[in-house]
Order: sequence, then C-alpha cells, then structure tokens
Amino acid sequence: MVILPAIDLKGGKCVRLRQGREDDVTVYGDDPAAQAADWRRQGGEELHVVDLDGAFAGTPRHAETIAEIIKAFGGPVEVGGGLRTPEAVAAVIEAGAARAIIGSAALDNPEFLASSVEIYGERIAVGIDARDGFVQTKGWVETSKTPATELARAVAAMGVKTIIYTDTATDGMLGGPNLAQMAAICDAAPSCDITASGGVSSVQDVRNLVALGRPNLRAAIVGKALYDGRVTLAEMKGA
Repeated sequence: MVILPAIDLKGGKCVRLRQGREDDVTVYGDDPAAQAADWRRQGGEELHVVDLDGAFAGTPRHAETIAEIIKAFGGPVEVGGGLRTPEAVAAVIEAGAARAIIGSAALDNPEFLASSVEIYGERIAVGIDARDGFVQTKGWVETSKTPATELARAVAAMGVKTIIYTDTATDGMLGGPNLAQMAAICDAAPSCDITASGGVSSVQDVRNLVALGRPNLRAAIVGKALYDGRVTLAEMKGA
C-alpha cells in the first residue's frame, strides 16, 4: 500500500485540523516546500497536498506555494482544495501536479467534473469527504443527503480512476479509519483506485486496511500521526 504524507496549507503554513474544523488548528511548520523535501528524504513515494484556505473560500489560495512544494518533492504530488473551475484545475496541472483533486464540485457540478476528466483523463481525482456515510462539501461545512457510495458509483461511471475517501469524523483524531465505510466505497467503485484518508495513524491501521482484501484499495494518507512523531513513514511503508 502506498503511503502518502499530507501537507495541509493554511495561511502559508503546514497545519492539521481536527475533523476538518477551521477553528481547531495545529501548526506544524512555516516552510511547506522544506517539509515536502523532508517527506521525500524519508522515503515518500507520493505526496498529498490540500489548500485548506482554497477549500473554505472556493478558489485556490496557495498557487505559488504549491508550485514550490511540487518542485521540492520531486515526485508525484496530488493537489486539492477549491478546484471548482476549469482555470483552477488547469493551473494545478500546469504547476506539475500528478493529479488534481476535485471535491465539492464533483457533487455540485458533475458537468464540470465530466469535462475535466475528458480533458485530463487519469490526472483528475475525486475527493469524497463524508460523515456518517453522507457527502460533505465546502470544506466539510455542509453535509448533503447524498450517500458517499452513490457519488463513488457516479464518478466511476464518468471515467474517474482515483477516489480519495475521507471519513471526516475520524480525520485528525488518531483513532483509526472507518473500515466498514472504506470497504463500501471500494465495492461501490471497483474500477477506481481508492485512497483511504482519515484516522490512519498506526502500522496496525495500515494492516487493517490491507486486511479488508479490496484489490482497488491502493493507498492511505497519513498526516497528524507523522507530524506528532507517533509513527515514521518507514514504519508505515513496512506494514
């Protein structure tokens, strides 16, 4: 399983939020590019970056910083946060992102998602964030009535090849991922590579994900546990 360290950007700094709450922030560093280079040195194969300010505002806020991160990491970087227009997606792709992650717009504007997939193909990923199985949007501020599994099926039918599924109740809580929901997402979109996000904080969590036996469960994103030193990237990769 590929382990992606996470860099969440807020105010130009590396931060982590608890359950996605904008008012519950821990700052881990003020040089995101240096952090990206460090993750690469520690063995990071791919990197997950989210422009939190962009997610809350609905338009990217850290274009220059993200370009620096991509250059510093020197490997595949996926980028999300506020990508709700063709211009925003194009800018991220042109900056060198391996994948542009469309989140809220996947639910709110399926035509935009479809056209993005038509243009960029597998470089478009969809971020599905959910609480209690229902999709959340606008930086997790709004909860829809759409089941996450329903959205997963819909985006897979559009040709999306990568889904990043975040269980927002577990995100930043260090309590382990929502395994049942993770399995349900994998089963709903068997043609997609699925990345688990939210609560993955130990070697055992990675083993538990592998034990689900879902061949399309390709990767896991780890943030707070790495920043807090609870586990190392090498340990996670060895799981």
